[in-house]
Amino acid sequence: MSRIVLADVAGHGQEVGAAAILLRDLLRQHVNAFDQSELMRGINEAFGSPSDEFVQYATAAVLGYYSKTRELVFTSAGHPHPLWYRANQKSWEWLHEETPHAAKLVDGLPLGLIPGTDYTQTAVRLGPGDLVILYTDGVSEAVNEEEQELGYEGLLGLARTLPTETPKLIGPALLEAVQRFRGTARAFDDRSILILQQADESHS
Repeated sequence: MSRIVLADVAGHGQEVGAAAILLRDLLRQHVNAFDQSELMRGINEAFGSPSDEFVQYATAAVLGYYSKTRELVFTSAGHPHPLWYRANQKSWEWLHEETPHAAKLVDGLPLGLIPGTDYTQTAVRLGPGDLVILYTDGVSEAVNEEEQELGYEGLLGLARTLPTETPKLIGPALLEAVQRFRGTARAFDDRSILILQQADESHS
């Protein structure tokens, strides 16, 4: 069982550090639970209506992965949709709640809307060689010299040019592609990228 989270907190300095510690503690409490419901309720309480004037909001992409079945459970707390490369199809798409590949039933796991939150818990089964890219909105909301935003469609177009046969090169290649799009325009936000790959079953 693995838990992967990419969070983006608005603000700077000590206040943001405190928010990161709170998120880390929540993850530790729920690290062994495949069901993300309690974790997301905790995140909702911690960041749903923040009162701290320095930390304005936080978004998070929260993933749980069970290696024995290759099932990936994901929930987005206002975070940009992850990119999903389906190796058997050699195609990129979005990993979101409405994906037609969502599992209808996972043993012992309640899917759908998490009570007490606005978040949905969704599961898919990854195929050998599949890739998932998590990123912050500093990537998808990059703006070029003509003040045009990259956006989701632009990001999907960039993903289709990435070297999927060499996952370790994907992060640098994506950052370089975003930089080419921006040109001389200044970056207005931090950029974080996390690349995940489902290992080939023959190497598991």
